[in-house]
Amino acid sequence: MDICKAHENASKCSMNTMKCFMVLSTEAQKISIATLCGLFGTLCIFENSLVLYLIFSSPGTRRKPSYIFISSLALADILASIIFVCSFVNFHVFNEIDFSKETFLLQLGGVNTSFSASLSSLLLTALDRYISISRPSEYKLLMTRKRAWIALVVLWVTCATTASLPLLGWNCCTLNSTCSELFPFVDDNYLSIWICFIMVLLVCIIYAYTHVLWRAHQHVAYMEKYQVQVGKQNTRMRMDVMLAKTLVMVLTVLVLCWSPILVLMIYSIFARLSNHLRKVFAFCSTLCLLNSMVNPIIYALRSKELYSSLSMVFSRFRRQLKASEESPEAESTHKSSMIE
Repeated sequence: MDICKAHENASKCSMNTMKCFMVLSTEAQKISIATLCGLFGTLCIFENSLVLYLIFSSPGTRRKPSYIFISSLALADILASIIFVCSFVNFHVFNEIDFSKETFLLQLGGVNTSFSASLSSLLLTALDRYISISRPSEYKLLMTRKRAWIALVVLWVTCATTASLPLLGWNCCTLNSTCSELFPFVDDNYLSIWICFIMVLLVCIIYAYTHVLWRAHQHVAYMEKYQVQVGKQNTRMRMDVMLAKTLVMVLTVLVLCWSPILVLMIYSIFARLSNHLRKVFAFCSTLCLLNSMVNPIIYALRSKELYSSLSMVFSRFRRQLKASEESPEAESTHKSSMIE
């Protein structure tokens, strides 16, 4: 249908054109998308909420800039899961279009803000590890809690401002320009700039982690050679190396989950997308939930502080459960002794 050729619809900005972006044609495809979104979204919200609880329930972790940035990442993943699942399932599964263009761009801006904030939080964490390993003697002076919170505020404001540009007027309907084939009402030029912004973040993160891994390798070699002389620095260096490797795993999962989407976005700018590729893009979009779900698992397995906090929570829960099971028996025994 001609009306569904988004690259030619600069003047076709009515809500009826949104039906052209509903690429799931069978019930099996809709059920699959709904199942993936429901499973990944639920686990993501639960796991990241648990990470936030573990960080802020312990004074030792919530005061460290590293875990402040990780908490920002967890919060961004929670928001992305909620907004993405609700809007994505509502649009592709239930085919709901009973809302305005502004409402759709607001939902899309929320997803973009959350993803950009998640990636930017990883960048701040990479810079934190970069400073910790490259300039360990000055780390506490350079990376303070105040500076960490200021960096997070700037991060979230920048991401929210960038994601809200289509809602503020930078869309193909207002500018009468070429619309994207993947997102209704989104201008192709804006999509190109947003992709460049994401790619710059990825390049900066990769550069920082490459340096961190190189210094971590040097630390490991140094500790193996001078293990006796190192003394107390041994523990500090091993913690830096462990956290660096953990964050590299997070970055690897991030790249694997988001690279198919970014590749299809870039391809859509230069060429037409078939219906098959649009369906592939819809299913690949659920990988963002998988990424958000895997991140907390990596924290629990690799971060000793969070793992210890999680073990304490489970131990406390088991004690409370055991006490609640034994309390009726103790009460009945006490009553029997009183009667005797």
